[in-house]
Amino acid sequence: MAEMIYGADLGWVTQLEAMGYRWLDEAGVERDILEISKELGVNAVRLRVFVNPPENAFWQKQENESCMLGFCDAQSVLHMAKRVKKNGMKLMVDFHYSGHFADPQYQDLPEEWKHDTDAQLEQRVFGHTEEVLRLLTRHGIYPQWVQVGNEINNGLMWPNGKLDTAPEQMVRFLNAGYDAVKQVCPDCKVITHLAAVCDDAQCRPFLDHFFAQNGKTDILGFSYYPYWEQELSNKERLAEQLNKYTQTYKKPVMIVETGGRDSDEEGSYRILADCIHVMQAIGGQEQAGVFYWEPAATAQILPDRYPLCAAKLAGEKTLQYNKALQAYRDSQG
Repeated sequence: MAEMIYGADLGWVTQLEAMGYRWLDEAGVERDILEISKELGVNAVRLRVFVNPPENAFWQKQENESCMLGFCDAQSVLHMAKRVKKNGMKLMVDFHYSGHFADPQYQDLPEEWKHDTDAQLEQRVFGHTEEVLRLLTRHGIYPQWVQVGNEINNGLMWPNGKLDTAPEQMVRFLNAGYDAVKQVCPDCKVITHLAAVCDDAQCRPFLDHFFAQNGKTDILGFSYYPYWEQELSNKERLAEQLNKYTQTYKKPVMIVETGGRDSDEEGSYRILADCIHVMQAIGGQEQAGVFYWEPAATAQILPDRYPLCAAKLAGEKTLQYNKALQAYRDSQG
């Protein structure tokens, strides 16, 4: 049976700690959030890294919408990665190749890269990836997985790496990241991450172009968010899609982001339990992984009120997990 990875993305934690937030365990005792997560069955942590993000770690996404980024520059990732290692947990590093969140709607070039040629950008991708990973390995930290790009259905580093206008260059960027990972951490698995796992129209065009252009990857990672699709969790549909992708493209699959409304504990628990069940049933994989995106926060404290966390306020600047992550522990018997 495949090794099961029960993951949590905790990129906001250090910024929340700097803002004075603390976490309580199930008994109401204040403790380190990584220890609390581990007791719930979490055995892996995902950390994102941005290229020279704003010093205040907030991104003005729209005129009236500000997003908290987390402390996600290279040094901050190293600091958090040391805590992950201290707790004996596995590590995934997620490169966005932007100064802020990258997703299917936003794949902005870092400010310092905007006037580079395509060839120079390939070197930027290689150099940035190599630099961050060498920083980690110098401190004895070797990630198990590295994402080269985040939710790159429509490409990355626009306009230079946009899928519909520059698919060949897009793949060259991604392969530069892959090569950098393998140079520094040969045993690390590279993940190619797409959003909307259950929507063929959003995934197939990228995957077909990527493999037609000899794209390099070890694992296909997907986001699964029923909330954004305005539907309930559907594990049969999820299983059908994941099995189809792994059979078509001959690569292992992983759910690298999922989550439900923090105001709906039962619904969030069900989404996570469905993901675990589906991943456990997929054959031919060395590892089966699920990562909950930012469970340690709650919409109540975020400037954009992002709703798909898994914590609740338990007092002034005091947070506590809701039921959702118990699906990890429950699935382990």
